[in-house]
Amino acid sequence: MEKLCYVVWKPAHVAGSAFRDALLRDAVPALRARGATRITVLVADEHAEALRKARITRQGEPIAGLVSLWLDCVDAHPAIEAVLREHTSRLAGYLVTESVVLPNTTHVGTPGERTPGTTLLALLEKPERLSFEEWIAIWHGKHSPLALEIQCTYLYVRNVVVRALTPDAPPWRGIVEEGFPVEAVTDPMLWYKAEGDPRKMRENLARMIASVRAFLDIERVESHPLTEYRIPE
Repeated sequence: MEKLCYVVWKPAHVAGSAFRDALLRDAVPALRARGATRITVLVADEHAEALRKARITRQGEPIAGLVSLWLDCVDAHPAIEAVLREHTSRLAGYLVTESVVLPNTTHVGTPGERTPGTTLLALLEKPERLSFEEWIAIWHGKHSPLALEIQCTYLYVRNVVVRALTPDAPPWRGIVEEGFPVEAVTDPMLWYKAEGDPRKMRENLARMIASVRAFLDIERVESHPLTEYRIPE
């Protein structure tokens, strides 16, 4: 089995809620018919739109979501992309290796319906100053444990890009799905588990910024609050 991740953009005239509905109602059954399993849809619908001030992007048109799925063989990816292109204005596909660093056991919803909370989708580029091995060592060995220590994360999934599957895909090497309680996304006191202590919040924020700078160029990071829909098998 192989995991594929597709960053998707919606047509400009389509609302986020309508885009979500089309993916769940029409795209998901068609993806299943083409062999896709374990499908997850992250989308910038009305729930995520309320948190748009937390979005960090350099994209002229912010991304509208992520569709991830598993196939027996990546060779079948053109059929998957044909389905997604019917509903998107643009897509960027990647073959990835997945690590579920922290599974979601606390914010579990009904399969097929909205997962309680918000998923922050981070799209990462490897800086030229680091070799791939150095980059992975810092990200996996140092940054991930720190993120779990000082942030109120309930889900942490790392996807390391093996290769791009679509033409002109941005040079992202990491795709991170990180779940947070909705109220924490705009409240750093909650985000950094500061328990009402401003000094602790500042200390944890400073530790996180230093950790991010160690393996990323911060100005090139994409971060998008999205709503998660896990599709039942």
